[in-house]
Amino acid sequence: MADYKAPLRDMRFVLNEVFEVSKLWAELPALAEVVDADTASAILEEAGKVTAGSIAPLNRSGDEEGCSWDNGAVKTPAGFPEAYQTYAEGGWVGVGGSPEFGGMGMPKVIGAQVEEMVNSANLSFGLYPMLTAGACLSILNHASEELKAQYLPNMYAGVWAGSMCLTEPHAGTDLGIIRTKAEPQADGSYRISGTKIFITGGEHDLTENIIHLVLAKLPDAPAGPKGISLFIVPKVMVNADGSLGEKNALGCGSIEHKMGIKASATCVMNFDGATGYLVGEVNKGLNAMFTMMNYERLGVGIQGLALGERSYQSAIEYARERIQSRAPTGPVAKDKAADPIIVHPDVRRMLLTMKALNEGGRAFSSYVAMQLDTAKYSEDKEIAKRADELVALLTPVAKAFLTDMALETTVHGQQIFGGHGFIREWGQEQLVRDCRITQIYEGTNGIQSLDLMGRKIVGSGGSFYKHLADEIKGFIAAADANLDEFTKPLAAAVQNLDELTAWVLDRAKNNPNEIGAASVEYLQVFGYTAYAYMWALMARAALGKEAQDEFYASKLGTARFYFARLLPRIHSLSASVKAGSESLYLLDAAQF
Repeated sequence: MADYKAPLRDMRFVLNEVFEVSKLWAELPALAEVVDADTASAILEEAGKVTAGSIAPLNRSGDEEGCSWDNGAVKTPAGFPEAYQTYAEGGWVGVGGSPEFGGMGMPKVIGAQVEEMVNSANLSFGLYPMLTAGACLSILNHASEELKAQYLPNMYAGVWAGSMCLTEPHAGTDLGIIRTKAEPQADGSYRISGTKIFITGGEHDLTENIIHLVLAKLPDAPAGPKGISLFIVPKVMVNADGSLGEKNALGCGSIEHKMGIKASATCVMNFDGATGYLVGEVNKGLNAMFTMMNYERLGVGIQGLALGERSYQSAIEYARERIQSRAPTGPVAKDKAADPIIVHPDVRRMLLTMKALNEGGRAFSSYVAMQLDTAKYSEDKEIAKRADELVALLTPVAKAFLTDMALETTVHGQQIFGGHGFIREWGQEQLVRDCRITQIYEGTNGIQSLDLMGRKIVGSGGSFYKHLADEIKGFIAAADANLDEFTKPLAAAVQNLDELTAWVLDRAKNNPNEIGAASVEYLQVFGYTAYAYMWALMARAALGKEAQDEFYASKLGTARFYFARLLPRIHSLSASVKAGSESLYLLDAAQF
């Protein structure tokens, strides 16, 4: 496998030339105080060094060794504790954290690039700081000032880690039926009892403490999701002076043996009357948890993108070096017995598909991150509201489409290696295995599709969608004629999505099955159309520079490939949506 190199040139292109993020930061006073183009560039440069130098070398060895469990204690693979200390000392755990409590305060659009780098280097490793950052976000936005001061500084510093304890053996997506209990105590704390499963980083040896955020129900809580509260439950109790006290009444019952991400500890956590502290209001736990959901779901989409990037870097190196057969047009490497496989049309198809989906995904994830920044920091209520609604609309697309495309991309990378792609030592099969979880956790992609179709499209009457459609149409209307080769197919794709959206909205009025029947293919059409917008924006930024710099020539060639070979997928997907729900219900359950 090729050594990982952070795609800094492309990241800078997206941030500085496509989206001109410095202009956005200048319009948001809270960000203008902490970040500018030079600061951002320095952060990305340093993140590229630490991820490539300290974390990427542990990817395969971590997969081979995995985590181990012994009487409640979890050991991470060799090298992980030392690499985590290096990562934490660089301030990377708190890159997006509040400066008030020791974080860097960087915008999400910068954090998104750092996330891509660490997850490309080593997804299992990247999950530990990701869960900590997610826990910090909920604490920052909903906990009392006392709890923030007590927990956030050490979490941002990477001295303590965090976990999110939601899922139970009988309750996954339907969190309203959780059984974990929280009993109020005279001192204002709560006794937490119950079992949580699939808890990433629930136990490990990377930090001296782990701060669990646990969903639980009070004895008199209303039934369903309106009766869920959120609690901080530390692994080790924290004294008033900030020092560590006794171990809390909780433990790791076991770890899961998984298809991938083997160096990430996925734990069964048992809470046996553990001491916990309420975050936010009673029975408002889901509100506090959903504060971080848009960030976490975008983060999972970025994980997929990261794996696709790592797979592409290895595949392109292999395709340039591996020789097999001659080019269809005759020998290219005449001094060799055969030509490099990059000359063959099918290999080029796979490589270009990987490149187009990765670069389109990087632009799209950055675009969504910018909306998160705008929604959080804009002082104009209307601008913030529009951005917040765009985030709501685009988050399920970012999570599901990025990860669906990532599986296609990593499989292509494996395929380019031929038989070597199936062998562990070459590394490509690990990326496929690791990638598969991204379509499942943080809400399966089927659930994301239902969220997009049911809540964000039908639920808003199409108003959220109109924000994006109007923006794209405005871009097309203002574009120069030299962009016609990109804007014309983009306009046709948006018109198709307009019509498809109206079709589903109309059909859903009389048949609720239409929402679920349309959702997966609809999200795919939405994703390809959104990527087309990204590619048109990138083409605009590259056009006219291609003669002076191969980077721009490559960008334009990839854009042309996307519009010619990938965007047309929307037509068959749209036909599937318009086939309706009837064929899904032709069989009785016994006939399957």
